Amino acid sequence: MKDIARELGISVVTVSKVLRDHPDIGNDTRQRVLKRMKELNYRPNLAARALVTGRSSTVGLVVPDLVHTFFAEIARGLSKTLRKKNYSLLIASSEEDSQLEQQEIEQLLARRVDALIVASSQWTIETFRHIEEQKVPYILIDRKFAGLSAHFVGVDDEAVGILATEHLIDVGCRNLAHIAGPDVSTGHGRLEGFRQALRQKNISSPPSNVVVCKHGDDSGENSGHDAMMRLLRHKPHPDGVFCYNDPVALGAMRAILESGLRIPQDIAIIGCGNIVYADSLRVPLSSIDQQSETIGERAGKLALACVEAKTPVRPKKVLLQPKLVARQSTQRNKT
Repeated sequence: MKDIARELGISVVTVSKVLRDHPDIGNDTRQRVLKRMKELNYRPNLAARALVTGRSSTVGLVVPDLVHTFFAEIARGLSKTLRKKNYSLLIASSEEDSQLEQQEIEQLLARRVDALIVASSQWTIETFRHIEEQKVPYILIDRKFAGLSAHFVGVDDEAVGILATEHLIDVGCRNLAHIAGPDVSTGHGRLEGFRQALRQKNISSPPSNVVVCKHGDDSGENSGHDAMMRLLRHKPHPDGVFCYNDPVALGAMRAILESGLRIPQDIAIIGCGNIVYADSLRVPLSSIDQQSETIGERAGKLALACVEAKTPVRPKKVLLQPKLVARQSTQRNKT
C-alpha cells in the first residue's frame, strides 16, 4: 500500500479507502489505484485486516444438505448479495446431524465470520445462545424455533400446506394423503396447512394417511419411496399426495410407477421447493415455489445490516409467500 501511494503521489489512507470501496474517493483516483494494484498483482492481507478492523468480510452458511437444489439456490442468492459488498461466503453442511452442525458452527466462529446464516437441524436452542454469547449476529433460514427471538427468513409453511392441498382438491382428489417432513418447523407447518385445507373443505382423512419421513433432504427420495409404499397398501389408496418437499416427491413418484399405477390419473403428486429439473422428469412435477434464491438474497441483506449496525438489530421475521407451479403430475380430470 505504501509503494502504491508513493508511486501515485497519494496517501496510504486514500489507497486504503479505495480497497474498502469508500464513497468519498473520486473515480479517477480510484481507477488509478485499481490499475496499479492489478499491475502489481496486489492482494490485501485479509487476516491482518481482520485483526485491525475486527471483521473478516466473511459470512458463514450452515445447511442440512448441499445436494438438494433448494439450499444450493439459497446459497446462490446469498452469495450474489454478499459479493456486491465484497463479502465472501463460507458454506458447511450438517447432513441433518445436530452434533455435526454444532461442530461446523464452532469452526465458522473460530474463523471469525462476521455473521452466521443457519438452516438448523437442532432440537434445542442452546447452540444459538452460545452464538449470542460470542456477539456474532445470526439469521435462521427455512427453519425456526418456538421461543427463540431471532432473525428469520423463510416461506410461510402453513401457507405451503394449504396451497398444495387446495390444488389437489381443485383437480378432483378426495382421498388425500401427506408424506410429512421431519420434526422441524417446516414439517410442522406444512402438516398443519394440509390439515387446515381439509377442514376448510370439509374433507376427512384418516390419521394413517399422514406418513412421517425422518429424513427430508439428503435421503429424501428413499424416505419418500418407503412412505409411498406404505400408503399404497391402503385400500383404497390415496388419489392425491402432498409431499413435504421435492426429493420426497421424487421417491413417491418412483414407488407409484414401480407399482404399475399412473401419475396423475391414479394418484396426483405435488411437492415443495420447485427443483430446477422438475420440468425434465418423466412426469413433470407440480410443486410449491418457496422463492429459494430470494430467501438467500433477503438473508444476505439482513446479515449485512446486522454487521454494519452500531447497535444490535431487533430480530426481524421475513415471511415470503409460496407460489403454485402446476405441471403434469397433477393435471387430471375433475370428478
